[in-house]
Formats: sequence, C-alpha cells, structure tokens
Amino acid sequence: MTRYDGDLERTFAALPPAHGRGFAQTWWGQAWLRALEETALDLGQLKTGRRLARAGGVGAVSVRPGRITAVVQGRDSTAHRADVLLEELTVDQWDRFLDMAVERAGHVAALLDREMPPHLVEDAAATGIELLPGMGDLEPECGCEAWDHCGHTAALCYQVARLLDQDPFVLLLMRGRGERDLLHDLQARSTATAADRPEPSDASARSDAEGVDAAEAYATGDMLPPLPVPPELPAEPGTPPSLDTETPAGPGVDPGALEFLAACSAVEAHRLLAQALRADPEQHLIGTELRLDHDAVRLAAGSPAAGVAERLVDGSGRGREGLATAVRAWQVGGVAALSVLDEEWTVEGETLARARAALESAWDEDDRPALRAKGNRWTVVGAPGQLRLGRDGRWWPYRKERGRWAPAGGPAQDPGTALAAVRLADEERA
Repeated sequence: MTRYDGDLERTFAALPPAHGRGFAQTWWGQAWLRALEETALDLGQLKTGRRLARAGGVGAVSVRPGRITAVVQGRDSTAHRADVLLEELTVDQWDRFLDMAVERAGHVAALLDREMPPHLVEDAAATGIELLPGMGDLEPECGCEAWDHCGHTAALCYQVARLLDQDPFVLLLMRGRGERDLLHDLQARSTATAADRPEPSDASARSDAEGVDAAEAYATGDMLPPLPVPPELPAEPGTPPSLDTETPAGPGVDPGALEFLAACSAVEAHRLLAQALRADPEQHLIGTELRLDHDAVRLAAGSPAAGVAERLVDGSGRGREGLATAVRAWQVGGVAALSVLDEEWTVEGETLARARAALESAWDEDDRPALRAKGNRWTVVGAPGQLRLGRDGRWWPYRKERGRWAPAGGPAQDPGTALAAVRLADEERA
C-alpha cells in the first residue's frame, strides 16, 4: 500500500519477507543494487543488509526528493533510522529532461506502463543527465552512527530495489519530481510546443498525403476520436474445416497430418490474437524461422494423434522420452528453453564473474546449497536439482527425473528464485 503526502513524498508500507527470491528483477532495479554494491566498502555489511531485508526487518519506506528513509530493525531487535541520500537533478537538468521526453513520446508511455526503457536512460545521459545512480552516489546516514553503508542502510537499499521494480517513478521522485507534477509539466510543455508550431503552408498541406510528423501526431492525439473497442477474444480457437470427403488424398498427402497442422494453425492464430489484445501473457516469441527439429517439438506440444506423434519422434531425432522432455521445455520457454536444454557451453570472463556474484548473493551463507559447476550448469550436491545459465543471463531450474534432467519451471534473473522452483516441484510431487 502506498500513501501520498503531497506529490513530493510517498510512503510505502513494509513489504513482506523476501525468502527465496532476488531483490531486483528489472534491469533498472539491478542497476540500483550495483550502485550500492560498488559503493559499500564492507561486503559483510551488505550480507547483513540482505539478511535483514529478507527477514522483513525494514519498516515503511518514505521516499522524498534526494532521500529515502525507513526504520530498520537489526538482528539484536534494536531499531535504527536509516537514510540514503541521492542528489537531485537541477532545474536546468529537469528542463532538458522534459524537452527530451516531449520529443520522444514512447518514453512517457513506457513510464506510464511502469517500465524504464534503456533508451530513456541513454537519451537522458546524452543530454548530461544521469538518472540511475552510479558508484558513490548513494550516501548513507544511519542512527547507528556507522561512517559507511551499514546493515541498516544496505537493507533499506535492497528493499527500495523491490519498489523500483514495481514503479520507476520512485527513482524520478528521488531525483526531485513527483509523478503528478512530472506528468503535468510534460502535458503543459507538449501543449506549448504544439501551439508554437506555424500554420501549415499549402505545400505542407499537400504533403499530408505522404504522412505526418510523429511529434505532431502525438501533440494532437487528444483531439482525435477514440479508437474502436478491440474485439473480444474467442473462448477457444476456431475449428478448421473437415477433410472428410469422398475424394481420395493425393500421392504423399496424409489427411490426418494435414488436419493436425490446420488445428495447430488455429491454436497459434488464437494465441497471437490474445497477445495482440493483451489478454494473455506471451510465453515465447518465434522471432526467426524455426529449425526443423525445433518445429517438430512445437508441433508435438499440440498433442498430435498417434501416427503423427510417431513421425514427429522420428523427425525430431530425440527419441520418445527426449521429445517429451523437449516439449516440456518448449511449454515453459519456447526456443530459448530448447537452447538451454540442448546446449552446454563454457562460461568465461565477465559472464562467469557475474554468474558467481549472482550465486554468492542469492542466499545467506547458512542457507547456500553446495553446487558443483560444469560449463553453464550448476548441480546441487546430494539433491536432484540443477541451475542452468542461459546465454541471455537468465537462470533455468532443472530437476532429475528417471535419470534425465528436465525443466522444472520458467527462467528467473536470480538463481535463488530459480532453485526455489525446483523445490516447489519436489513438494508438488511428494
């Protein structure tokens, strides 16, 4: 629950404990934590902060321009007021930010969807504005009188990362502007920009047939009639036409396989419509043409009849059990999940350093499982669980079943969250 005290202070109720999950799932939340972890001189205090935040030791968080505040209860039950300071943007910097945002309407739309696109941060940086904090930007103040980040201020920062995941406007408030004031200023600036444009000449009027400038279209958007209501999503995919005719099939044509392909096409059309209507979260994108063996897995996920299923087993080259495992991977993550299932690769350099850091911070020292590493796979010693690192940096949970490693759930940015999916699968099978 959030309470607004004017537009320049927001108070967030204490969040529940965060056992078994990472503190930041979004890229901007992770950037916030990097600023903390690159600043703090005592790694032990960071671990203490994670432990306090996970245990629910951070009270209600107050966010104001230049400052975040909370009362944090330590392991000895002593409570201290913790503050973390972040420099506000100047009036000139805000003016440049507003000018940039008005010119790029997509940035505002993303913020309203509680997203912070990388291009927004990059475009702001190009005008000399650093939205996200860097090393040394998060200045701690605590009632325990520590001179650097202590467990209390670290716990506050870890908790705020969860708030930033939910709403990037929290960061903009820390930088000096509340959401309502910011949107009001953007609207006023957009209206003024539109009013200052000269009347179109006859030549420019003739060019309307060739298109309209995007900034002009956005500025006059509230003058246009509303879009029609989107059509409702049908309850289920349509039924393909029957092939049951008296005409015999041509040479090499399998009517059963053809009917199955038609039914798969209807299901895929229904999924794409659901995606377009935002009625169903997309599980996987097919951004490029599928390989034949991957397409065999996609088709096998459609529950084909026995004859077609056998052909898919042969076409996939995986065998019956291997294809069943691949179908499970497809259902949790599409092509990306199939790549994680099939590929074992060597993790090196910066990627390895990031992986080790993620594994180090995912659990408290007392809770950390023993892991044996091989390539991009970390196997839990003495348990049927495994973590696989995808090339995109996400962690995929795997569980050993009947001597074969199989996906246990979808990917996660945090290895602790991924491994929790393996334990949940064990509990459901028990």
